[in-house]
Amino acid sequence: MSHASQTSLRDRTNLLGETYSTPPASGRSTPFRDDSAPRGHRFADDLEGQNDERLEGLTAKVKLLKDISIGIGNEVKNSVPDLNTLADTFAESSGILNGTFRRMNNMSQRQGCRWLWYMVFLIVVFWFFIVVWWWRR
Repeated sequence: MSHASQTSLRDRTNLLGETYSTPPASGRSTPFRDDSAPRGHRFADDLEGQNDERLEGLTAKVKLLKDISIGIGNEVKNSVPDLNTLADTFAESSGILNGTFRRMNNMSQRQGCRWLWYMVFLIVVFWFFIVVWWWRR
């Protein structure tokens, strides 16, 4: 908000008319009716004080949100190089795994079906040991 618009909002004579004058600060407030002071002026001062307090609270919250968003932005900036490195590492690992699977497939095609019987034999032996161990417990 600009300074000129702020002073026009703070100027009570523009808002409340020419007859308005700020009552003297007595340091006390009473719920009883005081006929010597104009009605509503003390109430306006109280509301303005409450508004100022709330404005300060909102300003602090906005500053906190701004700091949080700046922190998030800094974290994103710092994380981007790490994520790029991680992506490169995953790409390299996938290349290595693709080569390994290709070599394994080539090896299995050269040996024919013999490796399949070895796998079946190992699974049967492993299953037999598990069953014996289970019944001996």
